Amino acid sequence: MSTHHAPTLDPSGFYVTGEHHTENGTLLGFWLYLMSDCLIFAVLFATYGVLNGSYAGGPDQKMLFDLPLIAVNTAALLLSSITYGFAMLEAHRGRKGAVIAWLVITALFGATFVGIELTEFHHMIGEGAGPWRSAFLSSFFALVATHGLHVSFGILWMIVLMVQTSKSGLTEQMTRRLSCLSLFWHFLDIIWIGVFTFVYLMGVLK
Repeated sequence: MSTHHAPTLDPSGFYVTGEHHTENGTLLGFWLYLMSDCLIFAVLFATYGVLNGSYAGGPDQKMLFDLPLIAVNTAALLLSSITYGFAMLEAHRGRKGAVIAWLVITALFGATFVGIELTEFHHMIGEGAGPWRSAFLSSFFALVATHGLHVSFGILWMIVLMVQTSKSGLTEQMTRRLSCLSLFWHFLDIIWIGVFTFVYLMGVLK
């Protein structure tokens, strides 16, 4: 006769199950990844802080940065964070179609952000202000392009989750994946606020 082992309580009062451990392991691993990403961006911010005045006779921030355009770009990314929040609300309500619709809107805002950033890079390089021109520009492109690559990866990840949600529905595993991407996407928003303030706004106003 098979024996049934009743679930035990951990010190916090929650039942310990295999699913409980899987969920905690996934979230813990993802938080560790985000902390490693924080270190990468901290190094890039520090590098820019040291080199942002090294123009080598080339253009400076006031000559290069189009602050109104960057403000539009910032608004697009911040709005994408709000729309992703709506997607998570619908996920917890079990509305698959609404989740996919909000994810599509979020991805479009993200694509707008990347498109404007690429336009800015193209214009700067066309003006002879590429990353090879000065230490300031090398540190600028390294920081901003790294963030842009993260946003591009987030859009790709979002598309994959849209396809998976469409096929398998809002399972517990799928909701957990959406939650991980939510953390990642909001993290990118926080980093961009730092970039906008420290790089663009302070660069133009100093």
